[in-house]
Amino acid sequence: MSGRLKLRRGVVLSEEPLIVEVDSEQRAAWADTALLGEMRKGDEVIVNVEARDLGLGSGGFDVVHVNLTRGLEGGGGRGEHVMKLNYTSLQHAVEPVELPVRPSSGKGAQGTVEATARSMPVLVLPLHGHLSPAAWAATQAMSGLKVGYLQTGGGALPGPLSRDVRELRERGLLCDHLTAGSAYGGEHEALSTAGALDAALHRLDWDAAIAGPGPGIIGSETRLGHGGIAALDTAHAALALGLSTVLSPRLSEADPRERHRGVSHHTLTVLELLLAEVEVAVPAEGDVAATQLVEVRAQLLGTAGGQHRLREAPAGLEGYAESGLPAQTMGRTLAEDRLFFAAPLAAGRRLAAGVGPRVPPRDRAR
Repeated sequence: MSGRLKLRRGVVLSEEPLIVEVDSEQRAAWADTALLGEMRKGDEVIVNVEARDLGLGSGGFDVVHVNLTRGLEGGGGRGEHVMKLNYTSLQHAVEPVELPVRPSSGKGAQGTVEATARSMPVLVLPLHGHLSPAAWAATQAMSGLKVGYLQTGGGALPGPLSRDVRELRERGLLCDHLTAGSAYGGEHEALSTAGALDAALHRLDWDAAIAGPGPGIIGSETRLGHGGIAALDTAHAALALGLSTVLSPRLSEADPRERHRGVSHHTLTVLELLLAEVEVAVPAEGDVAATQLVEVRAQLLGTAGGQHRLREAPAGLEGYAESGLPAQTMGRTLAEDRLFFAAPLAAGRRLAAGVGPRVPPRDRAR
């Protein structure tokens, strides 16, 4: 049974960074201003204090639920009638990016993809920390590549929460940000992952898609009860649409938890449960210690068997380290956990390798 919301009254003490006083204590907070409106010093707010009180790492701050001073006048009037976060107190109307129903080609889902005269490879991420390395590597491998980010469930749901996405968009390393399912707040909204991928190819004209959860992946130390399992649903959606699908494996040489060292149990579980073949990116020899690469390949082959294809690609760790993009994971630097960063860097290059020649929109089959 769900617990009650742990809500408290507070007063905004500063706007940047957002600090709220709750019960005479100054506490870091975050507000989704796209939903709630701006926060100003002196505003009375209601905050959810559960995550900070639990001492969560990536979610260790209070979240503003409503601004009582200036947050009760917004919303409505835009004409949208489809809801996100529906039947919660944060439900709001959006305009879905999904395309209208098209006449069936008689070939099932793959017929739609074939009719475009091109395809769109999809890179499935296990967690948000893979996004920046993957996007950097893909755009380094192919100049002018239009690669977009599809944010799924499994981690933080608000799109505006990710600093990585903002930086990647500002630097032109992502062409777009689409939030699907329960995730919201991207530049485009989709009601399903399959609908998002279909729209990315047919409406948004992406060359390639990187799909995965927002920051703060959910974990419960169980085989199936974690945010990484969202990769299974995402991969199945891509495969059902006939799209080339690459999996970025979660690897680590320094994670203190044994279940995440080498190949994480998150990735191994997804590979076990997948109903069709995907490509699994593996760092090339020389990027990491040879003994580590042998162990990783053995783990992957032991789980994937002959069902999935392992494909090596150079990671370019030194180049990424000089890029200025995020190079830490759970407090560990790139130098301390090269294996973690090598995986998405290799995966980004494999994603770019799967992009076919671009076809001008006027020349594509309708």
